[in-house]
Amino acid sequence: MTGDLFGALAAAVAAPGVTDVLVNGPGRVWVDDGSGLRRLAVPGLDTEAQVRALAVRLAGAGGRRLDDASPWVDARLPGGVRLHAVLPVLARGGTHVSLRLLGAAPRDLQALRELGALDDRLLETLREVVAARSRVLVVGATGAGKTTLLGALLSEVPPNERLVVVEDAAELAPAHPHVVSLEARPGNVEGAGAVGLDVLVRQALRMRPDRLVVGECRGAEVRELLLALGAGHCGAATLHAAGAEEVPVRVVALAGAAGIDPATALLQLRAAVDVVVTVERGGDGGRRVTGVWTWSDQAVPVGAVPLLVRVRG
Repeated sequence: MTGDLFGALAAAVAAPGVTDVLVNGPGRVWVDDGSGLRRLAVPGLDTEAQVRALAVRLAGAGGRRLDDASPWVDARLPGGVRLHAVLPVLARGGTHVSLRLLGAAPRDLQALRELGALDDRLLETLREVVAARSRVLVVGATGAGKTTLLGALLSEVPPNERLVVVEDAAELAPAHPHVVSLEARPGNVEGAGAVGLDVLVRQALRMRPDRLVVGECRGAEVRELLLALGAGHCGAATLHAAGAEEVPVRVVALAGAAGIDPATALLQLRAAVDVVVTVERGGDGGRRVTGVWTWSDQAVPVGAVPLLVRVRG
């Protein structure tokens, strides 16, 4: 990352602990450094022309186009920074820019323990989950620490196992000697050339994974993931949901978009996932593991929502 690339935002991007830099139009810059969002005075972004010029330059650095014909962009910038930008008239009040910084995330569960994200009992339980080769969903809201926890779990995998990681944009960097990473490709301006996560999951299965990992399950790839894990592959993924009780509903919704009826989706979910781990971001900005969940032994009729019960946390 260079000052030339981020311009007026260079100091904010380089500041220790910053995870998000948000520009809500001219003169409105916010940062999150782990204690929640706070407004920041940034000279040089006082006009719409200045903000738009920065957004267009960042999009170009990510190999994408941003103009009136293509008024929004998702891109990965040099150094791994995630960019999202939207131009008026889609964005009211001026050009909006969102930067997500990967930062130096804790690399293993012990590091998370030292930060207070989990206690000794949760640490022991999560290590047992990894050692048992359980199939895991890490669940939480945006910014709750799902990717950080998934990376820490993968860092606990024995070094003689091969991890094949599929992501929309590369973020996972587990401390593990054998990681193969596949990254989705967006389409061009005409919509051609896109390669989605569903395609990459199928490719990953042909690459002899000891553990199949999907960075975030949020679309048609849920079908491929459920089929793979239900067929016996060990793996893990993250899912955007407010809590464990929302997991079946979220999976049914995603599976429906992939052409799977609700009853089948629930059966596949129950067969494909052993453990759900929930994470949450508190009012103080701290990210914490709030529970480890598994399926109740209680029998439910076909098509009924299976029950998750907390076993730790």
